[in-house]
Amino acid sequence: MFKTKTKLIKENKVYSRPAVGTAILLLGFALLLLSIVLAISVGAAKIQFLTVWNAVINYDPAREADRIIMSLRLPRELGAAIVGAAFAVSGAIMQGMTRNPLADPGLLGLNAGASLALACVFAFNTGANYLTVMILSFIGAGIGAMLVFGLGSMSRGGLTPIRITLAGAAVSALLSSLGEGIALYFKLSQDLAFWTAGGVSGTNWDQLKIIVPVVLVGIIVAVMFSRQLTILSFGEEVARGLGQRTLFTKIVLMTVVLILAGAAVSLVGAIAFVGLMVPHIVRFLVGTDYRWIIPCSAIFGSVLMVLADTFARTVNAPYETPVGAVVAMIGVPFFLYLARKGGRKLS
Repeated sequence: MFKTKTKLIKENKVYSRPAVGTAILLLGFALLLLSIVLAISVGAAKIQFLTVWNAVINYDPAREADRIIMSLRLPRELGAAIVGAAFAVSGAIMQGMTRNPLADPGLLGLNAGASLALACVFAFNTGANYLTVMILSFIGAGIGAMLVFGLGSMSRGGLTPIRITLAGAAVSALLSSLGEGIALYFKLSQDLAFWTAGGVSGTNWDQLKIIVPVVLVGIIVAVMFSRQLTILSFGEEVARGLGQRTLFTKIVLMTVVLILAGAAVSLVGAIAFVGLMVPHIVRFLVGTDYRWIIPCSAIFGSVLMVLADTFARTVNAPYETPVGAVVAMIGVPFFLYLARKGGRKLS
């Protein structure tokens, strides 16, 4: 019997909380601003809030505090925020597309593929500019994704959440090993250690001028296709029953994932678990409608990365702890919790 759109949507239970979603977005934005101000204020040199405000509004290169803020701390925290948004949104898209609650760019081979591309850049083209590094990171992430989905679909049952996760673990191990092998052979271990551990130190305005528009365009496209993603998260048969062009939607959304993951890895390295944790937390708060999940994931992914970077800078000052290790301290227990619960959604 033919099912109407209304019946299909009701059967699959779309939980949308517009009022809560709006409140969460506003709260998240306020938290993001506060976390950035906090991150700029703390460190080896303590800086007052009014000093931060004056440096942003009325920058004076003659003042040492202004130089620290505008040359080091502000671009670093903005980089952390934009990368956190990219990882979180790409994770949310992957979880919706694959219906796999364990999906994350760092767990499904994308970050490892981008890291392998970075190793190749350092080995064969040491003078490459940041734009070249980013483009090659896109390509590396795409290779990782093709290997994971190709390997996961080889068996009779096709792609299932557990097969995708296992294939992602295998491909990530393979690509990471290849990257480390290249680093050892070309004596690049020290240069590549930054991207392996993950970190935003050294982020500058020239890099932000490239990565910010790329990530913003990716997030905007994701928001534009968020309704289609919500329907696709019901399953491909349901999406087709509602008249959706599933192949076109998947191609667009997968391209967005590759752009976001590749851009993020090119700036901070292979950081996992941001794209795993944030969408689950947001889904618990705002429901299963991706029109709210995507923008809220972007905001809270930014907050998570800024706070993680702040903790990494201050926990063992004046030395820095890799931000990837800080995120993993939270992400690994979260992943084990989801795995133990059988991948069931938190909502």
